[in-house]
This record gives sequence, structure tokens and C-alpha cells, in this order.
Amino acid sequence: MDEKLQKVLARFGLGSRRLMEAWIAAGRIMVNGQVARLGDRVTSQDKIAVDGEALQIPSWVRPRLRVLRYHKPVGELTTRSDPEGRPTVFDRLPRLRGSRWIAVGRLDYNTEGLLLLTNDGDLANALMHPRLGIEREYAVRVMGVISPEQQADLLRGVPLEEGEARFSTLREAGGEGVNRWYHVTLAEGRNREVRRLFEAVGLTVSRLIRVRYGVVVMPRLLKTGHFEELPDGEREALMASVQWVNPAASSADRPGRGREVPEPRENGRRREARPGTSRARAGQGRRVFRG
Repeated sequence: MDEKLQKVLARFGLGSRRLMEAWIAAGRIMVNGQVARLGDRVTSQDKIAVDGEALQIPSWVRPRLRVLRYHKPVGELTTRSDPEGRPTVFDRLPRLRGSRWIAVGRLDYNTEGLLLLTNDGDLANALMHPRLGIEREYAVRVMGVISPEQQADLLRGVPLEEGEARFSTLREAGGEGVNRWYHVTLAEGRNREVRRLFEAVGLTVSRLIRVRYGVVVMPRLLKTGHFEELPDGEREALMASVQWVNPAASSADRPGRGREVPEPRENGRRREARPGTSRARAGQGRRVFRG
């Protein structure tokens, strides 16, 4: 049985189908030693290479859709490799057969908290696409108390280099002395956006933690550097939130009607004493792993 080349590449974890189409058009993909063209179909007998490197796809069977929830610590990069040899989030993850992990967005080096990873490029792309406006929630520790004027600016919008940005919500979450905790939500993922918004009104972020991505929250018991597989119910709710269809599921199990979405961007984080974590679940009955 043959399949469209871009579907095979996306399932392998290289990116969304739309990105794979761009790679094919740019001549980066070869099939059986020949430069691939848009519209090409491949079978399990074909030899596929990307930028001259052969892909080791051991099976033509569609891999089981997987989504991990990872508690990223400070000091890890959300990248597959680092020229300076610094640790990455992928160092701790289990090895996959026939696909690879894709991070849903990024958390910067000094940010910790919830990071989702999946082995399906189309699902990752849908979850990151700015048009869908998936909400991210962060616990932010700042030095000092936010004044009513600063809060109004942060909710109304402040200018950043690439244009105006704002928080969807901002609420106090406790704290003592010079350090105060706040919870904020954003419906986009620009680079270092949370930190830059606070800096724009004269406040310094001393700790930043992502506690929620869309419908998925960080459980209290998921320790830093640990990960767990999303339970079936949460995985289905996540897929339904972007109206994405799992191609491997039967029609009765599909949560919504699928659609392809263009390419994304991203940034994010979570909290210390976890003030106000009524949504965080205890995580009982889950399989939790240490990387």
C-alpha cells in the first residue's frame, strides 16, 4: 500500500505535512536516489532520504499516537541538539520506533514547567498554530507588587518589538516580602513573551513556570525532570480541543473533524509553592517516569 510522501514524513516526526511539502518543493527529499516531487507516493520498499541522510523507518504500520506531559526543569533546552553540549528535553525521553518526539512549542532555558510532546507532526502543528489561540497559563514570581496601573497596561496591551501584546488574564496568587506570585494567561507563544511583558512595565520576573497548555494541566506530583503518558481521556480532550482526528483511531473514537493547519511559533512556564492550584490534579494512578 502506498501513501503520500509528506504524510509519511510528518508521521515520522519531521514536522507538519505543510512543512514537508515545502521541503519536497525545495528539493530536500530524495526517494530511491531521485529528487522527490510534490504528489509522489511511497511504499515500505522505497528508500527515503532527507538532506542526504537516510530515514530509518522500520515499519510501515502507523505508530500508536502518543502524547507525553513533561515537567521541564530550568537548564534544559527545547531543541534536539545543542552545539555547546547543554542538556535538552529530548535526552530524558523514551526512544521511539518508526517516529520521533516533537515538542509542542518551546520553553526557554530559564523557564520550567509543562511541556507537551507527541510523535505526530500534524497534531503538534495544530496545537501550536496561533490562529487557534490555545491558552497557556503561567505562574510568575516577580519582585514587587503589581500596581493597578501596571496591571491595566498588561491587560490592555503594551508595545513589544514585533507589535503589541497583552495578557488575557492576570490574578494574584500570594507571596511574601519582595517576591509576589501571579497567574497569567496568553493565547499565543512569542519568544520570551511573559518576561518581556513584565519588563515593559518595569517589573523583573524571578521565576516562571508554565502550569497549563490548553486543556492539559501540570499535576502536583509530577516532579521536575519526570514525564508521563497522557491518559486516554486527557489525550482525547486535547485532540478534541483542536478538532484534530487521530488517523489511527476508528471513526467511532474520533473526537472531531480533522483539518490541516499551517506552520507555528512559540514560548512559555510554572510555579514554586503553587499558590492557587485548584486545577492541578494529584496524578494518582498515572505511570510517571524519571528520565
